[in-house]
Amino acid sequence: MSITELLQSCSDEKNAAFVQKLIPNKPRSEFLGCRTPALRKIAAQIAGSAEAEAFLTQLPHRLFEENQLHAFLLCREKDFPRCVERVCRFLPYVDNWATCDQLSPAVFRREKEKLLPFIQSWLRSDHTYTIRFGIGMLMQHFLDEAFRPEYAETVAAIRSDEYYIKMEIAWYFATALAKQPDTVLPYFTEHRLTERIHRKAIQKCIESRRIPPDTKDYLRTLR
Repeated sequence: MSITELLQSCSDEKNAAFVQKLIPNKPRSEFLGCRTPALRKIAAQIAGSAEAEAFLTQLPHRLFEENQLHAFLLCREKDFPRCVERVCRFLPYVDNWATCDQLSPAVFRREKEKLLPFIQSWLRSDHTYTIRFGIGMLMQHFLDEAFRPEYAETVAAIRSDEYYIKMEIAWYFATALAKQPDTVLPYFTEHRLTERIHRKAIQKCIESRRIPPDTKDYLRTLR
């Protein structure tokens, strides 16, 4: 079957309506309702094929599921230079938070130092989901042994009116507090974040299972 036929074979009208409500900036006509496990299975099935290679050049896609499949194919790419080049080509066409957040190539974990300059470039973008993706990559790959305080400073310095960027910054600082509490707590105590991000980050911290109860109690006093 062609890629179009594979996607049509797993369409689900009820799920399409549900997912569209989660991604309201895209019209209902752009959703087939394919579930994530089915899309990952298709990616595994076609990865490396001539049809998949052709599909990766066919931008922009029209359907949400096509963008999702594109992301899942990139997640399977094992060659770092080819992967990052394809990610850079794809990012300007990413138009929703779900595709942005599920684009997480495994090869990036093994090439952190090579990845960092690209993250810095993505954070300077004027495209909402490219910036969100850059923050997400810092959150995924640079909050443990590779963490440096300047990374948190860079994220805190981002100024945007875009909802999905603000929410990603809040998510970054909630995760960072769990992993690097000594460095990150002053961002809360000294109100270094904008008021909306500050409050949202505290909310995410309180909802997190990784934040100790006493820290949550203290954060409640900082709202």
